[in-house]
This record gives sequence, structure tokens and C-alpha cells, in this order.
Amino acid sequence: MSADDQGLSLADDLALRSDDELFELLSARPDLASPPPAGTGVLASRALAAASSALVGEDLDLLDVAVLEAIIGLGTGSSGRIPAPTSVDAVVAALSGRADDDEIIARVHHLRTRALVWGPDDAIVSGAHAPAALPWRAHHLTGPLARQTTEQLQARLDGLDERQRSLLETLSRGPALGRSRDAAPDADPDQPVARLIADGLLARVDSQTVELPPMVGQLLRGEPPLSTADLRRPALHDAAAKKRFSHAAIDAAAGGEAIELIRHTTTLIRALGATPAAVLRSGALGVRELRRLAKVTGLEQQRVAFVVELLAYLRLIDAGFPEPAPATDNGELAFAPTATVDAWLHHTPDRQWAALLGAWLDMPRRAWQVGEPDRDGNALAALSGELHDSYAPLQRRAILETLADATRSLPVGIDALVSALHWRHPRQMRRYPRRVVEETLREARELGVVAHTALTGVGRAAIDPGEPDNAESRLLSAMRVALPEPVDHFLAQADLTLTVPGPMTPDLAEQVDLVADLESGGAASVYRVSESSVRRALDAGRSSSELLTMFTAHSSTPVPQSLTYLIEDVARKHGQLRVGVASAFVRCEDATTLAAVLRSNAAEHLALRALAPTVAVSQADVREVIDRLREAGFAPAGEDSSGTLVDLRERGSRVSVTRARRQPQQRRPVASPEQLRSVISRMRSQDRAASARPAAADPSAAPVRASGGGESATALIQLALRVNRRLRVDYVDAQGSASRHVVTPRTLGAGQLIAMDAGSEEEQRFSLHRITSVELLES
Repeated sequence: MSADDQGLSLADDLALRSDDELFELLSARPDLASPPPAGTGVLASRALAAASSALVGEDLDLLDVAVLEAIIGLGTGSSGRIPAPTSVDAVVAALSGRADDDEIIARVHHLRTRALVWGPDDAIVSGAHAPAALPWRAHHLTGPLARQTTEQLQARLDGLDERQRSLLETLSRGPALGRSRDAAPDADPDQPVARLIADGLLARVDSQTVELPPMVGQLLRGEPPLSTADLRRPALHDAAAKKRFSHAAIDAAAGGEAIELIRHTTTLIRALGATPAAVLRSGALGVRELRRLAKVTGLEQQRVAFVVELLAYLRLIDAGFPEPAPATDNGELAFAPTATVDAWLHHTPDRQWAALLGAWLDMPRRAWQVGEPDRDGNALAALSGELHDSYAPLQRRAILETLADATRSLPVGIDALVSALHWRHPRQMRRYPRRVVEETLREARELGVVAHTALTGVGRAAIDPGEPDNAESRLLSAMRVALPEPVDHFLAQADLTLTVPGPMTPDLAEQVDLVADLESGGAASVYRVSESSVRRALDAGRSSSELLTMFTAHSSTPVPQSLTYLIEDVARKHGQLRVGVASAFVRCEDATTLAAVLRSNAAEHLALRALAPTVAVSQADVREVIDRLREAGFAPAGEDSSGTLVDLRERGSRVSVTRARRQPQQRRPVASPEQLRSVISRMRSQDRAASARPAAADPSAAPVRASGGGESATALIQLALRVNRRLRVDYVDAQGSASRHVVTPRTLGAGQLIAMDAGSEEEQRFSLHRITSVELLES
């Protein structure tokens, strides 16, 4: 069968489609619209190209692939060369029993919409490069193993000898394609490759190439195998599955995870502010520093790595020279919080959560791989360039979108989720092994996107493709629903602990963090009040009466006497000594206390010198004087030149942001609907111009080449105006893009031609100096 016998070409098919059908095609295959094609003929050529077919193949699911395989196989026939027409009925018969007939017919229409096939139902044709849209080289969904169940495939594998199984396992671990002379049809049938081809466990691509069927490779790798005997969408859960948790319980679990993540993030920020982490030569955060941070914060090393990656992507931590320099500073680069971190620390929990979740969704990195061996056997470091993977954000969204197909609040198993992902994305099957799905779900649980193996309300809001302008408000609204209501009270206990039954309001959190230390976090946090924590509050300028008033106002239980005695006892000693700047001075109303200070070991170390019975000076700085005196058993307070107490709490080191935060890049340029409509209008104009017949009998109608809007072109336009004739105009716009139009001229003047487009009846304006050719057409 020759190409001429195939009937309607794709160019003819596209020319007959409506504007809405072309709009649907360009929306599904945006690569065809850039740059704007010069007519439907050029559009067809692009759509038939192998590269474009491979690109659209990324969006095909397993049933799409099976239908396309059937069309290609039925059209190829015995010749194996030029695709011939087939019918929808033949495709339905070829896949009968493996999918519903209506679904098969719908998929033929789906492929036709995307211009992978075209023609009427009784003469469906595929392009010569349509196989490029398939996930594999051979036809595995219509091949000898297509109707085999998992049990039957496993039985075949169990019956192989050691040499055959070793060959298949080698292909399962690497690329599925292999080269062998034994792949030829006339090869020795006793060779392992030839025997595997005969058994259907290898597919022949050509005389020297074989391919491992994907379902065989999955069985050998221990993954949930692709079901090819039944091409229907796999269920994410059984029909009889019941909800174990309500929507509210799942969202509440998500809110609890978010509160815990925010608390851990805050703890890590403070730890890095107090002691910045060293930067490796590669620019990464080493395993040793990761272990140190895990020990300081009390978090698991994997958790620390995850939080560090999120903070670095948000540019809340960065490598730089910390200011002020910490005590351990060696003058080299270190990872420390940036100046922008203070703004994040003062955000409300929902906005903090939204920032962390947004970073995870867009971050082209795999934090869960930290600590795993690289190719050389060395552990992968946090913030290492080796963790970069531009496909990671797409994988996360694909996993969440697949979870969103499940009935809300019903649990979804890992194997069911992996099977659904492979069915939806057969071209990327190797990108969704069980390990990747498991680790992605674990990170999603830590971010409150998944809870109790179901997608949460926050997760659904995060991937909701609704109006982009309202995306942030929808997400924050879902987060506020999931987060527990902030409390403004606690329960003060006689053992000097404070039990907080939920997240605190920002005002209460600031006061409690100042006067108590966190002992255990969670939905109900426990803080402990100690002598050092009370002193910290007094150092910040709080008085004992202010602290007691705060406890009385916010405690749901009576303030224990033990807590009152502790605050009053510490306050009684606090501030008897006053330290200022001389480099530092020590002042005390009680001469006996100052005399005791001068007799202590601290006085010798600080080189204290008495100026009066109640005043002494030192060359050491204020911070060191206070620390030494506290080590000696005294309770000094800092003051400024006016005698007012100053807050001496450590704020931590900060670094300047040296790099702008990276913005996620779209894999493909996406044109707006208005732009696509403009492209279609331009194609129609080109088609009309190409099919228009020139007025060849009229000598004055010969095409005129206009260089810069010459007089001859102007004269021809004026002629068309007088006799009301149409023109074919070749035009180059300001961007250098050439186009051809059929127009009816209306006005000529001021260096412009104003004309009506012959098809759309829209007014067009052409600058005369950009017109390259003018031709008079038949009326």
C-alpha cells in the first residue's frame, strides 16, 4: 500500500477540524504552537515528528498505549512498513475482554484529538513515527505475554534455568534493551536469548536487539507487576474498604504533624544560630555536622537532613561568614540562619507551614537520600549537588494526584498506589519504584500532606488546579482548619512544669519560652521552670511581680507555692551586682557583696580593680564578666549607661543571603488561551492565502515584490481599492516572523494598509515597509 492509498492525510484532517478542535490539540501539545506554524500543513509535519510524538507520549496512560499499539499493529500488517488504515471495530476486537468497549472507543478519540492517529472510524491511520509515543520499543501490551496473569508469568520465570534467569536479571537492573546476535530469527534456537524470545520473556526489536517486557522486569525487581491482562484503571482500594478515620481526624493528625515540624524547624534554626555548621569543600553539609545537630536538637538524623534541605531551599539558612562570630568561629564559611529567618519565625503557624510545604513541592532535590552511599561508596551529604533531581517535584505531584483519585479518607496501600502510578505513567515506570513512593509518602506525612495513608485536606488544596489567584488563600484556609486552635492558658504544676494543651498564641508562646524550657513537644507540650530559666526572664528585663502576674493570668490551675518561692528567691539575688561598660564595670549597693566578688577566683581571671567600696572595673567585655561571675555563684544583671536593665539573651549568628531563591521552572512553555487562539487564526489565514487563486489573466495582477513598501506594491494596493479586489499579502512583523494573508483592502495612508481579513472579517493593519509581496486575487 502506498502513501497515496491511505486516503486522508493528517494535514487534510487538521484543515477540516474546527477552531475548537485545533485549540484542544494545541492545549494538549503546546510544543506544536511554538513558533506559530505557517498553516495546518506545517502543523501536521510537526505533529508527525518523532520528537513531538515522544513528548505527547508522556501523557498517555496504559490503556492509551494499548490502543495505540493495536492501531499501529493492525495498520502495519505483514509488510511492516507504511502504516495502513484500520477500523475502530478492529481495535475493539483486538483488546476485547481486557477493557470496556466504550473506554477503548473513547481512547481512540483521545489519540485522534492529539493527532497521534486520524481519519474516520472505518479508516484510522497512525503516523510513521507514532511508535515514538510508546513507552517501549516492542509491543508488549499486544504481544505474547499481554494476556498472562501475574501467577502465570511467575511460573514461567520459576521454570527458567540459571543462565536464562541471570540474563533477564541483568536487563531488569539496567536498561531494558540489550544487543545480541542471537536475536535474529534464524539464530540457533538452543541459545538462551533465542529460547527466551520463543517463550515470550524477551521481545525481538530487530535482528540484533531485544527488550525485556516491563512486567517481567518488575517481577524480577520485586515490585508490584503491571497488570496487562486487565487494562482497566486499577483500584486504589477494595470496594468493601471502610474508613478507619473521619475527615476531621485525618486533618487533625496533619495539623499535629505540622506543629511538630514547625517546632523542630525552629529548634534547628536556633541551634545553627548558636553554633553554625562547617561547610565542606564541595559546599555541602557533612555527616559529622549532621550528627552534631541531631545530638544538640534531640532529633533523628534523617529528620535534621530533611529540615535542613527545606530551610536551604527557602534561603532561611545559607553558607556565609556568621555575624556576630560565634565562639567556635575559625574564619571560614559556615551554614547559619540568614537575616530573613527572623521574619519567618514571627509568622503565624499556617504561613510557616505553607512556606515549608511549598518548598517541598517545588524543591528539585531528594532529602531522603542523605546518608545513602554514592557511586564511590561514600555517604551522600546534605545540601550536596548529587541530590539534585529536576524530576523530583513532578514525581511528588504525580504521587499526590494519584492519591487524590481515592475516595476521601480511605486508606491506600503502597502496592496499590505503585500499580496506579504505573498505569497512569507507563513511560515513567522506572521512576516510580516502591522505594521512591515510600520515601515520598514519609516526607508527605511529616509535612501533614498525608495522614493515616490518606490524602489530607491540606494535600488536596496544595494540588488543586483551581484558579491560581486563589491558590494561596485556599491552602491557608485548609491549614487553619487542620491546625488546632491556639490556647492562651497552661496548667502550672507543683513540680515546676507547665502543661500546654495545644499550640500557644504568639504572645503566650513568647512569654513561656522566656521563662521556661521545653521538656517534651507534641499536641500537649510540657515546659519546665528552673532557676536558670527564671534568671533568663529577669535578664530580659522582667521583674518578679511581672512573672507572677503572667503565671496568675494564664494558669488554669492555682499558681503553686513552689513556683512562687522559686521566682522570688531568684529575683532576690538577681541584680545585686550591676555590670556595665568600662570595658565593663561592676556596681553593687552592698559593699560586702562586692568585697566577696573581689576575693573570688573570678576577680583574678577578670582582673577586677576596685574604684570604690561599691564599684569595680574590668578590661573584659560585659558578656564575659557576667558569665564568670555566674560561674562563681553570683547573680549579676546587665545594665546600660543609664542604669536600665538590658536584655543579654543570645540572638544567634546570622549570614547575609548571597543567592536569590530559585524559582521552579516549567518543563514546557505554556501558552495562554489567547495566544493559542491567535496562533489558530494565523494558521487559518496562511491556509486561505495558500489556497487562493491569483488573477493570472490580468497583467496588472502579477505578484509584486515590495522592498520596503515600493511604489509598485502601493500601486497594486490602490488598484485593488478601486476595483474592490482581494490581495494576497506576504508580511514580516516586528519580531521577524513571516506570514501570508488574504485581505480586502479598505484604507491606504500614513504608511499603513488597513484591510479586512478574508476569513475572520477582522480588521488588520500592515506597515507598508514590512510588506514583502503583494498579489491580486480573483474576485
